[in-house]
Amino acid sequence: MKKEELIQQANKILAEVNSNYYGTKAQATEFLKNYAGTNNSFVPAIEKIPYSSNTSFMKMQLEGILRSFVEYVENGLLRNLSLEREIQIETVSDYLSQAETLLNDKNVHPVAPAVLIGASLEEFLRNWLEDEETDLSQIKLSLDSYTKELRKHNLISKQDVKDITSWGGTRNDAAHGHWENVSDRNRIKLMLEGVNLFMRKYSHSVS
Repeated sequence: MKKEELIQQANKILAEVNSNYYGTKAQATEFLKNYAGTNNSFVPAIEKIPYSSNTSFMKMQLEGILRSFVEYVENGLLRNLSLEREIQIETVSDYLSQAETLLNDKNVHPVAPAVLIGASLEEFLRNWLEDEETDLSQIKLSLDSYTKELRKHNLISKQDVKDITSWGGTRNDAAHGHWENVSDRNRIKLMLEGVNLFMRKYSHSVS
């Protein structure tokens, strides 16, 4: 999400504080979890707003945190990804572009791009865990293990897990020679679109 879009969305949530405190607090928490960067201080600040019978006090606290986030973004201080991670994501994106080229070539069996898409997704998840300083020596180096680890830390949703499991199944069919399960080019195109959307969702940078 671009800088202007972040500010616009934060201000939109901010405008709803007075009408529905608890609903807005929930929206603000999820928004900041997704867009304020790893280990940000804004979500803990919201969670620590003390309960008060004086709702105006709680609203004032929430407004102050959201306004601080807007100022933080406006001042160009928000960087969601390390430079190394951005380079890794760009590399994986290049692999997906290659997969798309193969997929559009009718002389190439869909199994080839399916394997490349699956490998790209696995690399994306592995790099993500490394960026989170996860000790990969303690888990099996596989798409399934990476997915479980990310879910354990609430970095991806239950729906993401279902999607990754489906994409992983397609990759495994391709890798193990079950070509009859990956002969549908449209199915692999949907896989490519899904992985691209997933990566964009979790590799947002602010500019």
